[in-house]
Amino acid sequence: MYLVRMGSFTSAPQIKNVDYQDDKLEITEGMSVSDLVEYCRIARGDDRPQLVKRKFLKPIDRLNGSDLTDGFKMLKLDSISKTCSEPSLTATQLRVFQWNMLSQTLGMHNDGFVRCPVEALTWDCRRYQLIEEIVQNDPDIICLQEVDHFKFLQKILSAQGYEGVFFPKPDSPCLYINGNNGPDGCAVFYKKDRLEMVNHFTRILEVWRVQSNQVAIAAVLRTRDTNQELCVTTTHLKARKGALLSKLRNEQGKDLLYFIDGIAGNRPVILCGDFNAEPIEPIYSTVLNYKPLGLASAYADLLASEEEANAELSATYEPAYTTWKIREEGEVCHTIDYVFYSKDKVTVKNCLMFPSGEEIGVDRTPSFLYPSDHFSLLCDIELKPPTESIQTVATSSTQPPNHQL
Repeated sequence: MYLVRMGSFTSAPQIKNVDYQDDKLEITEGMSVSDLVEYCRIARGDDRPQLVKRKFLKPIDRLNGSDLTDGFKMLKLDSISKTCSEPSLTATQLRVFQWNMLSQTLGMHNDGFVRCPVEALTWDCRRYQLIEEIVQNDPDIICLQEVDHFKFLQKILSAQGYEGVFFPKPDSPCLYINGNNGPDGCAVFYKKDRLEMVNHFTRILEVWRVQSNQVAIAAVLRTRDTNQELCVTTTHLKARKGALLSKLRNEQGKDLLYFIDGIAGNRPVILCGDFNAEPIEPIYSTVLNYKPLGLASAYADLLASEEEANAELSATYEPAYTTWKIREEGEVCHTIDYVFYSKDKVTVKNCLMFPSGEEIGVDRTPSFLYPSDHFSLLCDIELKPPTESIQTVATSSTQPPNHQL
């Protein structure tokens, strides 16, 4: 008996397409962040509401006239922008941004957001909101899922000093929908003036030694000022509820952890993604209990520390939700997106919190107020001084070691 790749589970023929829909986009080089945010606002329509506002967990300290939040300077870009950051950073402080940005093809044609106006789902509207959400937070590292317009992101973010890599799903469901812009997948961007890429590796995640349709990217980055290296990984695990799918996600997670373990060596690890699993699912504890990497959840740890809680109760202190939407089958509000980090090598300084239900609005997301059904996660981290020599990256890390959990 032969096992086939666990892909999109459809017999429909693929509609061949490539990433071409933004080829005519023109963007001015060297635009400031505030100029780009203003450009995006005008491009999507002056009459549209501004993006929903959010606040950091640790509030701004206004003593001595200085807007500081645990070492990170805060500012307002302009009257139409939410509170945003301009990091006043040391060489070892970095800002990590994690987001399932919602595939344009799937969001428009497949996901059934019954309360979202059709116009709010159009690419002409969403693409500028997506850029606003990213650039006004000024991250050093950007981890994205459901990317099906990589060339668009690459073009605009490169004008802001970022470089990035993309890895598509092998059997993306986008490919079976008319008008698609190619497959969706994961992407990692990094700010070139602060970081350089040593190497990057990709993985089609396996379940019981069979390739699935979920992927991961692991990028080894080096800080330009201190030459410290870290391994940044992003992934998007299998969606939908059910005991079997929970088991599949856990097996994908094991494969992911082995993959990272084979690359990271003694480097700090940042693991971001849409795990499609609430904290009560096995994959959550699998990640936290994988001893070779020593990972913890950034949001849970910081929220717990604010309450002086027991760190072992990590799942209890995850945010109430990272996605909030209304589909044909009803309202969905839960936490399935995470930023995990090496607890002995990284300190989490702050994180961006989520808007309230009242702020989001009764129709939830996506909407004119927010372009994705997932909220972005944003963490300010600090690399601890290295205590051991860094292990050399292998030339090929597509095959993780054969461990068993």
